Amino acid sequence: MPASIDPDRTEWDVVVIGGGPPGEVAAQYATQDSGLEAVIVEAELVGGECSYWACMPSKGLLRPVEVLDLGRHLAGVKEAIGDRTVDVDAVLARRDSIVNHLDDSSQVQWCMTTGIDVIRGHGRLDGERRVVVTKPDGGTRTITARQAVVLGTGTSASVPDIPGLRAARPWISRDVTNLHTVPRRVVIVGGGPVACEAATWLLGLGVVELTLVQDVPYLLAKNEPFAGAMVADGLRACGARVELGTTVRSVSRAEVNAAGCGEIHGGEVVVTLAKGATVVADEIVVAAGRRPRSDDIGLASVGVEAGGFVTVDDHLTVTGVRGGWLYAVGDVNGRALLTHMGKYQARIAGAVIAARAQGKPLDGGTFSRHLDHADHDQVPQVTFTEPAVGSVGLTERDARDAGIDVEAVEYDLAALGGTRVLRDDYVGRAKLVIDPSTDTVVGATFVGTEISDLVHGATIAIVTKTPLAALWHAVPSYPTPSEIWLRLLETLAKQRSDTEIPGRLEPT
Repeated sequence: MPASIDPDRTEWDVVVIGGGPPGEVAAQYATQDSGLEAVIVEAELVGGECSYWACMPSKGLLRPVEVLDLGRHLAGVKEAIGDRTVDVDAVLARRDSIVNHLDDSSQVQWCMTTGIDVIRGHGRLDGERRVVVTKPDGGTRTITARQAVVLGTGTSASVPDIPGLRAARPWISRDVTNLHTVPRRVVIVGGGPVACEAATWLLGLGVVELTLVQDVPYLLAKNEPFAGAMVADGLRACGARVELGTTVRSVSRAEVNAAGCGEIHGGEVVVTLAKGATVVADEIVVAAGRRPRSDDIGLASVGVEAGGFVTVDDHLTVTGVRGGWLYAVGDVNGRALLTHMGKYQARIAGAVIAARAQGKPLDGGTFSRHLDHADHDQVPQVTFTEPAVGSVGLTERDARDAGIDVEAVEYDLAALGGTRVLRDDYVGRAKLVIDPSTDTVVGATFVGTEISDLVHGATIAIVTKTPLAALWHAVPSYPTPSEIWLRLLETLAKQRSDTEIPGRLEPT
């Protein structure tokens, strides 16, 4: 506990349960211009999952692997690299530096400098605006919020109820991002972003036999189908065995140990697939979804059902709680399980809390941001595989399911001059999903090397509902991958001309 906090203090204006990025940002935005005071209650590390066990360490592991892979596909560089591999010890040391060796003192210092107090312990609601904190020594402390309580407790890895799996003590996302020993043989259960990224860095760090098992017939199921197919091809090209449309029937491990996070948790693991095949590995990684941390935060004391995602309105106020004092931001509300979206929600929640405390209206200016539903159908995301996948908005399937009679246009990213200079064997594809009734983009997907920066341009086009006719005048720099925008517009114009689809695409 920071020395500046009075251990006998019982009241703050805002109490935030959970010190991940959404909790930090909610506290910041609630207090920075309002005169309100906030405290964050955190049982683990301030900075949360993203800083120590997810976004930051995973990208720290992926970047060296990505750079080496790129060099292997550039004439003049690949000859110098030869068959060299990454220096695993150096990569892991860099990862440790990125996560500050699991030391959150700098994050706590940021809070204190910003005027936000921090209490160590597990926070639990105990009626209206009241929070009981179980301290690390087992004692309790009760604090009260004058204005608002914000839930930012996040999610934890979900381990399916597969016979023998839990008993085998599989690695979860925290283990695989904080690994200290690289297993020779690995089985990954799952096919979403976490599974695909983990497969990428494990192969890059020297895993010899990697089997990825996904219960549906494609990877990255929330993306356009071609994205998952291209990532599967990329993993297979690196030596992975990708088993799609099958499940794990059972898992057995004769020797299980109490090794810590990121250490191998026992002897050989025998994984039996539903179709009868058996895979033997040194470790099994479960990346099969997340569950909300909502079952031990006292929701029943305020009349909210525990155990599931916490439902909120577009002010991030928890529904079913009278008085508008309880908020939920980030993964725990289930709207968009991404750090940047949780921080977006937190900016809104913090601003709304400050406005309500000051008696300001919420129907205009800064506070109208919630009306755009950006965390429903305008969500940007990048999966850092090879090739990488970037997307924002609706897929064609989702748009049609939502009742939009969309047009779609695709283009080969490898055909651009701006990508041919990036690597000698560039593979990629781009797709726009368009609502003809407004002539605006409602979804975009990019697959290829170094496509992440394309996503924000697409996000701006979607959020601002920029007409396609105006996009003709957003001139892409040459030679860069952004040239894809011009090629997509040209291809769409030709599609419309060939099929006599009315539209307003032609440049003005």
